[in-house]
Amino acid sequence: MTTKRERCALITGITGQDGSYLAELLLGKGYDVHGVVRRSSSFNTARIDHLYADPHESPALHLHYGDLSDGRAIRTILETHRPQEIYNLGAQSHVRVSFDQPEYTADVVGLGTLRLLEAVREHCSRAKERVKVYQAGSSEMYGSAPPPQNEETPFHPRSPYAVSKVAAHWYARNYREAYGLFITNGILFNHESPRRGETFVTRKITRAVGRIKQGLQERLYLGNLDSFRDWGFAGDYVQAMWLMLQQDEPGEFVVATGQSHSVREFVEAAFAYAGLDWQAYVDIDSRYFRPSEVDHLEGDASKACDTLGWRPTTSFTELVHMMVDSDLELARHEQTLSESGVSRLGTVQSLV
Repeated sequence: MTTKRERCALITGITGQDGSYLAELLLGKGYDVHGVVRRSSSFNTARIDHLYADPHESPALHLHYGDLSDGRAIRTILETHRPQEIYNLGAQSHVRVSFDQPEYTADVVGLGTLRLLEAVREHCSRAKERVKVYQAGSSEMYGSAPPPQNEETPFHPRSPYAVSKVAAHWYARNYREAYGLFITNGILFNHESPRRGETFVTRKITRAVGRIKQGLQERLYLGNLDSFRDWGFAGDYVQAMWLMLQQDEPGEFVVATGQSHSVREFVEAAFAYAGLDWQAYVDIDSRYFRPSEVDHLEGDASKACDTLGWRPTTSFTELVHMMVDSDLELARHEQTLSESGVSRLGTVQSLV
């Protein structure tokens, strides 16, 4: 016997790091959760596979094919399932890749947000229903603005990704002011986890630590070790997303730990935790430098703390250890499979 849950949310980018943690959070709070998944010839749901249940017994998680480049698909999902909350997490989110694919990044991140907001505007007008929208911003929007950065800090984006996020931010504000829609901008500083994609620098580091420790990899090649970032745990940050949509009024909120560390510090902490000397394994490769660098991001989350009652619960050291522990275990699995004649790990995933 199935029953419909009282609250319904839609997540774009549900198969990503943030989407998976947010889906867990919302399902735990009794939501029906609908996620937008890009069509692929291979499975791309590894981060949320553990959330699946028999749809005949627990129809709480629903996946729909769609894409932020396809406004019609978004409209169809909205009209059919009528969510009360929408979390727009979908993006081409790799900063370095955005220099290689600027048009695609602009289309998905910037215009994709516009397509979603226009679909929401039309839906709210037609259905006479209020929908709350969370728009995922990024600390990269601040670029070269001096730290600490808060909601009043002027944006100075330094990559096609950051420029596109700034456009999405202002589309969100414009639709809020022009049409009276509930649209909140969350400006989240770097947030990581064992589910972070392996091409992002933090996960690239901890994945290498695990593989080097197990004798599966010899070197780690990185770019700028002297850039500073404000790193938190993604599981903490999705709590802030949810809290933003529980407010009576929308607005802008910076979410950050208020502490910054260099890439070098992250490398040192990760290797040291595994009992390794990082200098024996790390080389610099100029290919990983950005055409325009962002030197120092450090957020001031005072407004989120005061208004939302949000606080980060995971320290920098705890985050590094969590990720290294997960990737050490992953490397052990990989080594076992390699010794059994399997060349690649395949479907083994971190689900911490």
